[in-house]
Amino acid sequence: MAGPDDEEQTAVSLDDVDRNIIAELMRDGRMSVTQVAENVHISRAHAYTRIARLTGQGVLTKFTALVDPIKAGLKSSAYVTLKVQQHSWRELREQLRAIPEVHHVALVGGDFDVILLVRAIDNVHLRRVIFDQLQSMAGVLDTQTFLVFEDLDTR
Repeated sequence: MAGPDDEEQTAVSLDDVDRNIIAELMRDGRMSVTQVAENVHISRAHAYTRIARLTGQGVLTKFTALVDPIKAGLKSSAYVTLKVQQHSWRELREQLRAIPEVHHVALVGGDFDVILLVRAIDNVHLRRVIFDQLQSMAGVLDTQTFLVFEDLDTR
């Protein structure tokens, strides 16, 4: 479904120091540069330079917190798959980004075109998001919902 004017992604050349910095920041995004430097066994100045380069090259895109959905009041989650009309991805992508309950969007190949992680306060709210918002979007041909019974974040 990707078109010729989609942004081309190219891999950035990373060495072991870069990979170790990334691993440290994935483990704790609030870690100070001084602590990253100590853990990776490089100088603080070198760590600043590396982190700035990784950010500038788009390898590190943002620093965020992982939230326990249940403790945050999001007691109902589902993976929702979408079959969409050819050439509707760009418009749908922007509409999906605008729905606060949609926590992850992926364009995929296979029996469906898009998979979403949707989190809501309860099943009534989840149903509203799926039926009233997702299924009514222009370009969405079909949806399928898979309720999440338990989450396990492996990062």
